[in-house]
Amino acid sequence: MAIQFEEYFSSLKNKKIAVLGLGVSNRPLVRLLLEFGCDVTGCDRTDREKLDDEVLELEQQGCKLRLGEGYLDDLNADVVFRTPGMHPGNPALVALRNEGAEVTSEMEVFFSVCPCTILAVTGSDGKTTTTTLISEMLKAEGKTVWLGGNIGTPLLPLVRQMNPADYAVVELSSFQLMDMTRSPSVAVVTNLSPNHLDVHKDMDEYVDAKKNIFRFQNENGKLILNADNALTAAMIGNGTTKFFSRQGSADAYADNGIIYRNSQQILKTADIVILGVHNIENYMAAILAVEGLVSDDTIRRVANTFGGVEHRIELVRVRDGVRFYNDSIASSPSRTIAGLHSFSDKVILIAGGYDKQIPFDVLGPEICKHVKKLYLNGATARKIRASVENTPGYKPGFPEIVDCEDFASAVHAAAAGAHSGDVVLMSPACAAFDQFKNFMVRGNFYKKLIMEL
Repeated sequence: MAIQFEEYFSSLKNKKIAVLGLGVSNRPLVRLLLEFGCDVTGCDRTDREKLDDEVLELEQQGCKLRLGEGYLDDLNADVVFRTPGMHPGNPALVALRNEGAEVTSEMEVFFSVCPCTILAVTGSDGKTTTTTLISEMLKAEGKTVWLGGNIGTPLLPLVRQMNPADYAVVELSSFQLMDMTRSPSVAVVTNLSPNHLDVHKDMDEYVDAKKNIFRFQNENGKLILNADNALTAAMIGNGTTKFFSRQGSADAYADNGIIYRNSQQILKTADIVILGVHNIENYMAAILAVEGLVSDDTIRRVANTFGGVEHRIELVRVRDGVRFYNDSIASSPSRTIAGLHSFSDKVILIAGGYDKQIPFDVLGPEICKHVKKLYLNGATARKIRASVENTPGYKPGFPEIVDCEDFASAVHAAAAGAHSGDVVLMSPACAAFDQFKNFMVRGNFYKKLIMEL
Protein backbone atom coordinates (compact mmCIF):
# COMPACT_ATOMS: atom_id res chain seq x y z
CA MET A 1 0.00 0.00 0.00
CA ALA A 2 2.84 2.40 0.85
CA ILE A 3 4.02 3.03 -2.74
CA GLN A 4 5.09 6.60 -1.97
CA PHE A 5 7.14 5.30 0.96
CA GLU A 6 9.11 2.91 -1.24
CA GLU A 7 9.59 5.55 -3.91
CA TYR A 8 10.80 8.14 -1.44
CA PHE A 9 13.44 5.98 0.22
CA SER A 10 14.57 4.51 -3.08
CA SER A 11 15.14 8.06 -4.34
CA LEU A 12 17.68 8.65 -1.54
CA LYS A 13 19.94 5.76 -2.48
CA ASN A 14 22.54 7.80 -4.40
CA LYS A 15 22.51 10.82 -2.05
CA LYS A 16 24.51 11.74 1.01
CA ILE A 17 22.18 11.64 3.99
CA ALA A 18 22.88 13.26 7.36
CA VAL A 19 20.73 12.49 10.38
CA LEU A 20 21.19 15.12 13.08
CA GLY A 21 20.67 13.70 16.54
CA LEU A 22 20.81 10.00 17.37
CA GLY A 23 18.15 9.95 20.07
CA VAL A 24 15.36 7.41 20.27
CA SER A 25 13.18 8.98 17.55
CA ASN A 26 15.89 9.10 14.88
CA ARG A 27 17.36 5.61 15.35
CA PRO A 28 14.56 3.80 13.47
CA LEU A 29 15.03 6.37 10.69
CA VAL A 30 18.74 5.51 10.42
CA ARG A 31 17.90 1.81 10.24
CA LEU A 32 15.40 2.51 7.44
CA LEU A 33 17.93 4.50 5.45
CA LEU A 34 20.52 1.75 5.84
CA GLU A 35 17.94 -0.85 4.76
CA PHE A 36 17.50 1.06 1.48
CA GLY A 37 21.26 1.15 0.93
CA CYS A 38 21.69 4.85 1.64
CA ASP A 39 24.96 6.61 2.48
CA VAL A 40 24.11 7.71 6.04
CA THR A 41 26.05 9.87 8.48
CA GLY A 42 24.71 10.08 12.01
CA CYS A 43 25.62 13.29 13.81
CA ASP A 44 25.39 13.71 17.58
CA ARG A 45 26.94 15.97 20.19
CA THR A 46 27.50 12.99 22.52
CA ASP A 47 31.10 11.80 22.81
CA ARG A 48 31.83 8.25 21.67
CA GLU A 49 32.59 6.96 25.17
CA LYS A 50 29.11 8.03 26.31
CA LEU A 51 27.20 6.39 23.45
CA ASP A 52 24.89 3.50 24.22
CA ASP A 53 25.11 0.13 22.50
CA GLU A 54 22.24 0.79 20.09
CA VAL A 55 24.08 3.68 18.42
CA LEU A 56 27.27 1.64 18.14
CA GLU A 57 25.23 -1.11 16.49
CA LEU A 58 24.07 1.42 13.88
CA GLU A 59 27.72 2.12 13.14
CA GLN A 60 28.39 -1.59 12.68
CA GLN A 61 25.46 -1.71 10.24
CA GLY A 62 27.04 0.99 8.08
CA CYS A 63 26.15 4.36 9.59
CA LYS A 64 29.10 6.76 9.72
CA LEU A 65 29.30 8.70 12.97
CA ARG A 66 30.24 12.35 13.59
CA LEU A 67 30.40 12.89 17.32
CA GLY A 68 31.34 15.39 20.01
CA GLU A 69 31.34 19.16 20.24
CA GLY A 70 32.22 19.82 16.59
CA TYR A 71 29.83 17.24 15.14
CA LEU A 72 28.33 19.73 12.66
CA ASP A 73 31.57 21.39 11.54
CA ASP A 74 32.01 21.34 7.75
CA LEU A 75 29.19 18.85 7.33
CA ASN A 76 28.35 18.03 3.73
CA ALA A 77 25.08 16.35 2.71
CA ASP A 78 22.37 16.29 0.05
CA VAL A 79 19.51 15.57 2.47
CA VAL A 80 19.52 16.47 6.17
CA PHE A 81 17.07 15.13 8.74
CA ARG A 82 16.78 17.70 11.53
CA THR A 83 16.18 16.47 15.07
CA PRO A 84 13.16 18.29 16.59
CA GLY A 85 15.25 19.93 19.30
CA MET A 86 17.50 21.72 16.80
CA HIS A 87 16.31 25.16 15.74
CA PRO A 88 15.91 25.45 11.94
CA GLY A 89 17.94 28.65 12.20
CA ASN A 90 20.99 26.82 13.54
CA PRO A 91 24.01 28.22 11.61
CA ALA A 92 25.04 24.75 10.47
CA LEU A 93 21.58 24.15 8.97
CA VAL A 94 21.60 27.56 7.32
CA ALA A 95 24.99 26.78 5.78
CA LEU A 96 23.76 23.40 4.52
CA ARG A 97 20.70 24.98 2.91
CA ASN A 98 22.89 27.60 1.25
CA GLU A 99 24.97 24.79 -0.20
CA GLY A 100 21.85 23.22 -1.72
CA ALA A 101 21.00 20.60 0.90
CA GLU A 102 17.37 19.68 1.49
CA VAL A 103 16.60 19.99 5.20
CA THR A 104 13.67 17.86 6.34
CA SER A 105 12.59 15.75 9.31
CA GLU A 106 11.21 12.34 10.15
CA MET A 107 7.78 13.89 10.73
CA GLU A 108 7.79 15.93 7.51
CA VAL A 109 8.56 12.78 5.50
CA PHE A 110 5.90 10.82 7.40
CA PHE A 111 3.27 13.37 6.39
CA SER A 112 4.36 13.12 2.76
CA VAL A 113 4.23 9.31 2.51
CA CYS A 114 1.50 8.33 5.00
CA PRO A 115 -1.30 6.51 3.11
CA CYS A 116 -4.05 7.10 5.69
CA THR A 117 -5.99 9.98 7.25
CA ILE A 118 -3.93 12.02 9.73
CA LEU A 119 -5.41 13.73 12.79
CA ALA A 120 -2.88 15.85 14.68
CA VAL A 121 -2.85 17.74 17.96
CA THR A 122 -0.64 20.53 19.27
CA GLY A 123 -0.88 23.12 22.04
CA SER A 124 0.90 24.26 25.17
CA ASP A 125 -1.11 22.00 27.50
CA GLY A 126 -3.29 18.94 27.10
CA LYS A 127 -1.97 17.75 23.76
CA THR A 128 -0.90 14.27 24.91
CA THR A 129 -4.19 13.56 26.68
CA THR A 130 -6.22 14.91 23.74
CA THR A 131 -4.18 12.90 21.24
CA THR A 132 -4.64 9.76 23.33
CA LEU A 133 -8.38 10.39 23.71
CA ILE A 134 -8.82 10.71 19.94
CA SER A 135 -6.91 7.47 19.47
CA GLU A 136 -8.90 5.65 22.17
CA MET A 137 -12.22 6.79 20.70
CA LEU A 138 -11.28 5.69 17.18
CA LYS A 139 -9.99 2.33 18.44
CA ALA A 140 -13.13 1.77 20.51
CA GLU A 141 -15.15 2.37 17.33
CA GLY A 142 -13.21 -0.46 15.67
CA LYS A 143 -10.81 1.61 13.57
CA THR A 144 -7.18 0.71 13.03
CA VAL A 145 -5.18 3.50 14.66
CA TRP A 146 -1.51 4.45 14.63
CA LEU A 147 -0.62 6.67 17.60
CA GLY A 148 2.70 8.50 17.67
CA GLY A 149 4.79 11.58 17.05
CA ASN A 150 5.82 13.66 20.03
CA ILE A 151 3.87 11.24 22.20
CA GLY A 152 6.77 8.81 21.87
CA THR A 153 6.45 6.44 18.88
CA PRO A 154 8.20 7.29 15.58
CA LEU A 155 5.61 6.58 12.88
CA LEU A 156 7.68 6.68 9.71
CA PRO A 157 9.04 3.11 10.08
CA LEU A 158 5.46 1.84 10.46
CA VAL A 159 4.12 3.30 7.20
CA ARG A 160 4.52 0.04 5.31
CA GLN A 161 1.98 -1.56 7.66
CA MET A 162 -0.61 1.21 7.20
CA ASN A 163 -3.66 1.07 4.93
CA PRO A 164 -5.72 3.92 3.44
CA ALA A 165 -8.66 3.08 5.72
CA ASP A 166 -6.52 3.48 8.86
CA TYR A 167 -6.05 6.59 10.98
CA ALA A 168 -2.79 8.12 12.17
CA VAL A 169 -3.21 10.18 15.34
CA VAL A 170 -0.18 12.37 15.92
CA GLU A 171 0.98 14.69 18.68
CA LEU A 172 3.14 17.54 17.36
CA SER A 173 5.43 19.85 19.33
CA SER A 174 6.38 23.37 18.29
CA PHE A 175 9.87 22.02 17.56
CA GLN A 176 8.48 19.49 15.08
CA LEU A 177 6.18 22.06 13.51
CA MET A 178 8.69 24.89 13.03
CA ASP A 179 9.60 24.05 9.45
CA MET A 180 6.73 21.73 8.50
CA THR A 181 5.17 22.40 5.09
CA ARG A 182 2.33 19.89 5.35
CA SER A 183 -0.73 19.80 7.59
CA PRO A 184 -3.07 16.98 8.68
CA SER A 185 -6.68 16.47 7.58
CA VAL A 186 -7.85 17.28 11.11
CA ALA A 187 -5.83 19.71 13.24
CA VAL A 188 -6.39 20.51 16.91
CA VAL A 189 -4.79 23.37 18.87
CA THR A 190 -5.71 22.82 22.52
CA ASN A 191 -4.49 26.20 23.85
CA LEU A 192 -1.39 28.43 23.78
CA SER A 193 0.60 30.07 26.57
CA PRO A 194 4.31 30.97 26.97
CA ASN A 195 6.49 27.87 26.67
CA HIS A 196 9.89 26.77 25.33
CA LEU A 197 11.20 30.33 25.20
CA ASP A 198 14.66 28.92 25.88
CA VAL A 199 14.57 27.56 22.31
CA HIS A 200 12.19 29.87 20.45
CA LYS A 201 13.53 33.40 20.01
CA ASP A 202 10.23 34.87 21.25
CA MET A 203 6.55 34.13 21.80
CA ASP A 204 5.67 35.17 18.24
CA GLU A 205 7.94 32.48 16.81
CA TYR A 206 6.43 29.88 19.17
CA VAL A 207 2.87 30.75 18.11
CA ASP A 208 3.82 30.89 14.43
CA ALA A 209 5.31 27.39 14.66
CA LYS A 210 2.06 26.08 16.10
CA LYS A 211 0.12 27.55 13.17
CA ASN A 212 1.89 25.16 10.79
CA ILE A 213 -0.44 22.41 12.03
CA PHE A 214 -3.22 23.99 9.94
CA ARG A 215 -1.40 26.48 7.67
CA PHE A 216 -1.17 24.02 4.76
CA GLN A 217 -4.68 22.56 4.99
CA ASN A 218 -6.97 23.04 2.00
CA GLU A 219 -10.70 23.76 1.99
CA ASN A 220 -11.37 20.14 3.01
CA GLY A 221 -9.35 20.42 6.19
CA LYS A 222 -10.84 20.72 9.67
CA LEU A 223 -9.37 22.92 12.40
CA ILE A 224 -10.42 22.69 16.05
CA LEU A 225 -9.63 25.58 18.40
CA ASN A 226 -10.13 26.66 22.01
CA ALA A 227 -12.51 29.62 22.07
CA ASP A 228 -11.52 30.42 25.68
CA ASN A 229 -7.86 31.04 24.81
CA ALA A 230 -7.16 34.44 23.24
CA LEU A 231 -4.35 33.19 21.00
CA THR A 232 -6.23 30.21 19.56
CA ALA A 233 -9.57 32.04 19.33
CA ALA A 234 -7.99 34.50 16.89
CA MET A 235 -6.68 31.82 14.52
CA ILE A 236 -8.22 31.34 11.08
CA GLY A 237 -8.04 28.11 9.08
CA ASN A 238 -8.41 27.38 5.37
CA GLY A 239 -11.23 24.86 5.72
CA THR A 240 -13.85 24.20 8.39
CA THR A 241 -13.06 25.72 11.80
CA LYS A 242 -14.78 24.50 14.95
CA PHE A 243 -14.46 25.86 18.48
CA PHE A 244 -14.87 24.38 21.95
CA SER A 245 -15.51 26.32 25.15
CA ARG A 246 -16.09 25.85 28.86
CA GLN A 247 -17.11 29.48 29.24
CA GLY A 248 -19.65 30.16 26.49
CA SER A 249 -21.46 28.92 23.42
CA ALA A 250 -19.41 27.10 20.75
CA ASP A 251 -19.53 24.05 18.46
CA ALA A 252 -18.72 22.01 21.58
CA TYR A 253 -19.41 23.50 24.99
CA ALA A 254 -19.91 22.50 28.59
CA ASP A 255 -22.92 23.71 30.53
CA ASN A 256 -24.28 22.60 33.88
CA GLY A 257 -22.29 19.36 33.91
CA ILE A 258 -23.08 18.37 30.31
CA ILE A 259 -20.86 18.48 27.20
CA TYR A 260 -22.78 19.43 24.06
CA ARG A 261 -21.73 19.18 20.40
CA ASN A 262 -23.81 21.11 17.89
CA SER A 263 -26.28 21.73 20.74
CA GLN A 264 -26.78 17.98 21.20
CA GLN A 265 -25.98 16.35 24.56
CA ILE A 266 -22.98 14.07 24.21
CA LEU A 267 -21.53 13.38 27.66
CA LYS A 268 -21.98 14.12 31.36
CA THR A 269 -18.79 15.61 32.80
CA ALA A 270 -19.32 13.49 35.93
CA ASP A 271 -18.80 10.39 33.76
CA ILE A 272 -15.23 11.44 32.89
CA VAL A 273 -12.91 9.29 35.00
CA ILE A 274 -9.79 11.46 34.84
CA LEU A 275 -9.42 14.41 37.21
CA GLY A 276 -9.41 18.08 36.32
CA VAL A 277 -11.62 20.67 34.64
CA HIS A 278 -8.92 21.00 31.96
CA ASN A 279 -9.78 17.46 30.90
CA ILE A 280 -13.30 18.65 30.06
CA GLU A 281 -11.61 20.84 27.44
CA ASN A 282 -9.53 17.90 26.23
CA TYR A 283 -12.69 15.83 25.82
CA MET A 284 -14.47 18.59 23.91
CA ALA A 285 -11.52 18.91 21.53
CA ALA A 286 -11.45 15.14 20.97
CA ILE A 287 -15.23 14.97 20.51
CA LEU A 288 -15.01 17.55 17.72
CA ALA A 289 -12.03 15.78 16.14
CA VAL A 290 -13.86 12.44 15.84
CA GLU A 291 -17.18 13.93 14.73
CA GLY A 292 -18.61 11.72 11.97
CA LEU A 293 -16.12 8.94 12.78
CA VAL A 294 -17.14 7.79 16.26
CA SER A 295 -20.60 7.27 17.78
CA ASP A 296 -21.77 9.08 20.89
CA ASP A 297 -22.10 5.75 22.71
CA THR A 298 -18.44 5.01 22.00
CA ILE A 299 -17.40 8.43 23.32
CA ARG A 300 -19.31 7.78 26.55
CA ARG A 301 -17.77 4.33 26.88
CA VAL A 302 -14.27 5.79 26.60
CA ALA A 303 -15.08 8.49 29.18
CA ASN A 304 -16.20 5.80 31.63
CA THR A 305 -13.07 3.69 31.25
CA PHE A 306 -10.09 5.87 30.21
CA GLY A 307 -7.90 6.35 33.29
CA GLY A 308 -5.52 8.94 31.89
CA VAL A 309 -1.94 9.06 30.67
CA GLU A 310 1.05 8.35 32.91
CA HIS A 311 2.64 11.39 34.62
CA ARG A 312 -0.55 13.46 34.29
CA ILE A 313 -2.15 13.91 37.73
CA GLU A 314 -1.47 10.21 38.24
CA LEU A 315 -2.37 8.81 41.66
CA VAL A 316 0.77 7.03 42.82
CA ARG A 317 -0.15 5.90 46.31
CA VAL A 318 -2.30 6.53 49.36
CA ARG A 319 -0.18 6.26 52.51
CA ASP A 320 -1.48 7.00 56.03
CA GLY A 321 -4.38 8.91 54.48
CA VAL A 322 -2.12 11.06 52.26
CA ARG A 323 -2.69 10.94 48.49
CA PHE A 324 0.45 11.35 46.37
CA TYR A 325 0.02 12.51 42.75
CA ASN A 326 2.56 12.54 39.93
CA ASP A 327 2.06 15.43 37.49
CA SER A 328 5.57 15.45 36.06
CA ILE A 329 4.25 16.43 32.62
CA ALA A 330 3.55 19.89 34.10
CA SER A 331 6.56 21.62 32.57
CA SER A 332 4.97 25.09 32.43
CA PRO A 333 3.03 27.32 34.85
CA SER A 334 -0.25 26.83 32.94
CA ARG A 335 -0.01 23.06 33.32
CA THR A 336 0.60 23.32 37.05
CA ILE A 337 -2.30 25.76 37.40
CA ALA A 338 -4.56 23.23 35.69
CA GLY A 339 -3.33 20.58 38.13
CA LEU A 340 -4.02 22.81 41.14
CA HIS A 341 -7.56 23.40 39.89
CA SER A 342 -8.15 19.64 39.89
CA PHE A 343 -8.43 19.51 43.68
CA SER A 344 -11.11 21.09 45.87
CA ASP A 345 -8.84 21.59 48.89
CA LYS A 346 -5.43 23.22 49.20
CA VAL A 347 -2.54 20.90 48.35
CA ILE A 348 1.10 20.40 49.26
CA LEU A 349 2.99 21.30 46.08
CA ILE A 350 6.46 20.21 44.93
CA ALA A 351 7.69 22.58 42.20
CA GLY A 352 10.78 23.86 40.42
CA GLY A 353 13.19 22.61 37.78
CA TYR A 354 14.89 23.64 34.55
CA ASP A 355 14.54 27.28 33.49
CA LYS A 356 12.88 27.63 30.05
CA GLN A 357 12.92 31.43 30.39
CA ILE A 358 9.15 31.67 30.69
CA PRO A 359 7.49 33.99 33.24
CA PHE A 360 6.03 32.68 36.51
CA ASP A 361 3.98 35.76 37.40
CA VAL A 362 0.68 33.94 36.69
CA LEU A 363 1.68 31.06 38.95
CA GLY A 364 2.16 33.00 42.19
CA PRO A 365 -1.50 34.01 42.73
CA GLU A 366 -2.68 30.47 41.96
CA ILE A 367 -0.24 28.99 44.47
CA CYS A 368 -1.50 31.45 47.09
CA LYS A 369 -5.08 30.29 46.43
CA HIS A 370 -4.55 26.55 46.13
CA VAL A 371 -1.39 25.58 48.07
CA LYS A 372 -0.81 25.35 51.80
CA LYS A 373 2.83 24.20 51.68
CA LEU A 374 5.25 24.76 48.81
CA TYR A 375 8.46 22.76 48.48
CA LEU A 376 10.85 24.25 45.93
CA ASN A 377 13.93 22.83 44.21
CA GLY A 378 15.88 23.26 40.99
CA ALA A 379 17.05 26.18 38.89
CA THR A 380 13.73 28.04 39.03
CA ALA A 381 13.14 27.85 42.80
CA ARG A 382 13.95 31.53 43.36
CA LYS A 383 11.73 32.67 40.49
CA ILE A 384 8.75 30.66 41.73
CA ARG A 385 9.29 31.92 45.29
CA ALA A 386 9.39 35.50 43.97
CA SER A 387 6.14 34.98 42.04
CA VAL A 388 4.43 33.92 45.27
CA GLU A 389 5.93 36.63 47.48
CA ASN A 390 5.10 39.33 44.91
CA THR A 391 1.44 38.33 44.78
CA PRO A 392 -0.77 41.17 46.07
CA GLY A 393 -2.04 40.27 49.52
CA TYR A 394 0.54 37.55 50.11
CA LYS A 395 1.24 36.92 53.80
CA PRO A 396 4.44 35.13 54.91
CA GLY A 397 3.61 31.55 55.80
CA PHE A 398 0.50 31.40 53.60
CA PRO A 399 1.60 29.23 51.93
CA GLU A 400 4.60 28.01 53.87
CA ILE A 401 7.58 27.95 51.46
CA VAL A 402 10.45 25.49 51.94
CA ASP A 403 13.63 25.63 49.81
CA CYS A 404 15.15 22.20 49.25
CA GLU A 405 18.57 21.16 48.02
CA ASP A 406 17.33 18.94 45.21
CA PHE A 407 14.31 17.06 43.91
CA ALA A 408 14.66 14.05 46.22
CA SER A 409 15.00 16.32 49.25
CA ALA A 410 11.83 18.17 48.23
CA VAL A 411 9.88 14.92 47.88
CA HIS A 412 11.01 13.59 51.24
CA ALA A 413 10.34 16.92 52.98
CA ALA A 414 6.86 17.19 51.45
CA ALA A 415 6.02 13.63 52.50
CA ALA A 416 7.25 14.31 56.03
CA GLY A 417 5.16 17.48 56.23
CA ALA A 418 1.92 15.82 55.10
CA HIS A 419 -0.87 14.54 57.34
CA SER A 420 -3.89 12.30 56.80
CA GLY A 421 -6.30 13.92 54.34
CA ASP A 422 -3.58 15.89 52.54
CA VAL A 423 -2.78 15.78 48.83
CA VAL A 424 0.89 15.92 47.84
CA LEU A 425 1.13 17.04 44.21
CA MET A 426 4.41 16.92 42.30
CA SER A 427 3.65 19.43 39.53
CA PRO A 428 6.91 21.30 38.84
CA ALA A 429 5.79 24.05 36.39
CA CYS A 430 9.20 23.50 34.77
CA ALA A 431 11.04 21.11 32.51
CA ALA A 432 13.18 18.40 34.11
CA PHE A 433 16.50 18.97 32.36
CA ASP A 434 18.36 20.54 35.30
CA GLN A 435 18.25 17.22 37.18
CA PHE A 436 16.75 14.59 34.84
CA LYS A 437 16.85 13.47 31.23
CA ASN A 438 13.13 14.26 30.75
CA PHE A 439 9.79 14.54 32.57
CA MET A 440 9.24 10.76 32.34
CA VAL A 441 12.46 9.98 34.19
CA ARG A 442 11.52 12.61 36.79
CA GLY A 443 8.04 11.13 37.19
CA ASN A 444 9.32 7.59 37.54
CA PHE A 445 11.90 8.70 40.12
CA TYR A 446 9.14 10.45 42.08
CA LYS A 447 7.02 7.29 42.03
CA LYS A 448 9.99 5.24 43.21
CA LEU A 449 10.62 7.62 46.11
CA ILE A 450 6.94 7.57 47.10
CA MET A 451 6.68 3.78 46.95
CA GLU A 452 9.78 3.50 49.14
CA LEU A 453 8.34 5.70 51.92
